[in-house]
Amino acid sequence: MTLRRAAPTDLAAIVALQHAAYDGNRALLGVEPLPLQADYAAILISHEVWLAEGPGGLDGVLILKVEPDHLLIWSIATAPSVRGSGLGNRLLVAAEMRARELGQNCVRLYTGEPLTGNIAWYERHGFVRERTEQLDDRRIVHMVKALV
Repeated sequence: MTLRRAAPTDLAAIVALQHAAYDGNRALLGVEPLPLQADYAAILISHEVWLAEGPGGLDGVLILKVEPDHLLIWSIATAPSVRGSGLGNRLLVAAEMRARELGQNCVRLYTGEPLTGNIAWYERHGFVRERTEQLDDRRIVHMVKALV
């Protein structure tokens, strides 16, 4: 896997991969997934966007937001064609490495409450549920992992 920072010229590929990765969550959530409501041109400016490229092109997108006391994993998205390949695991490790580089001692994320497979996957990787938040149209589970 090659991981590199995204450039503005990558915008169309990022949007396409995010849609491919998150479209299936719509039925589980009963609402439009938050990543499909995002302005990725703005995210490219305000977040760290990392691209995982393979021989066939863009396979994954990792979006991180640096906060004063943690690193937020805003999105880990993989192309449907590479699911089960371990790319998500490698992106999660990359996020934790980036947090350490930045001197952060924890990583946070959130996911939709009905996405129990996602929650279980994060728990297998050392994340714990911090709290559940009720938004206007959905419930999201906030998770945290302390880095030691």
